[in-house]
Amino acid sequence: MKKLLVLLAMAVATSASYAADDCAARAAEKKLAGAAKNSFMKKCEKDAMGPAGQACEAKAKEKKLAGAAKNSFMKKCVADAS
Repeated sequence: MKKLLVLLAMAVATSASYAADDCAARAAEKKLAGAAKNSFMKKCEKDAMGPAGQACEAKAKEKKLAGAAKNSFMKKCVADAS
């Protein structure tokens, strides 16, 4: 059971990094820079999180988390949801 949970957590973490890489590649393909790139990346990564990530995002906003606290909460929340 523990091995399954570890594999699942690794899959979520890996898919998140692939999503970020994919978003960065698409931003480069569109030749975005500055504020346009930041906006695109934020939306792209949010869309890549799926419903579980969006629910976690809402919870983080409700708790008024920011910075490292938000990042830590999001990582744990998405892993728990999966």
